[in-house]
Amino acid sequence: MYEFLAKIVLLIHLFFIFFVVIGSFSYLISSKFLYLHLLALGWGLYVEFTSSICPLTYLENWLLIKGQASFYDGGFIENYIMRIVYPEGINPDIQMILGIVLAILNIFFYAMVFYLKFVKKNS
Repeated sequence: MYEFLAKIVLLIHLFFIFFVVIGSFSYLISSKFLYLHLLALGWGLYVEFTSSICPLTYLENWLLIKGQASFYDGGFIENYIMRIVYPEGINPDIQMILGIVLAILNIFFYAMVFYLKFVKKNS
């Protein structure tokens, strides 16, 4: 049961990462998403620039330890999702680069959203 819960948390972690990266486009659905995405983006940038560890990682590890389980049993989640959430060789220098890329991407994405929502709409 704990391993199953850990996998659920890992999937939530993956969706959160995707939301941090491309959540600016959710503004096109509803402007209410803007604040939620900015909070998530702020957290993502904080984690990258300070080389911190997301609390979801601690929760995943706790669930695995509690269930005496391991993610390394060769399934889809273990082979693909884990590599996205926890890339090999990550270090503070790489995290700094990822933080800069995240900031630049979101500036670009918000510029696209602004264009689509306001400029193109009014032309």
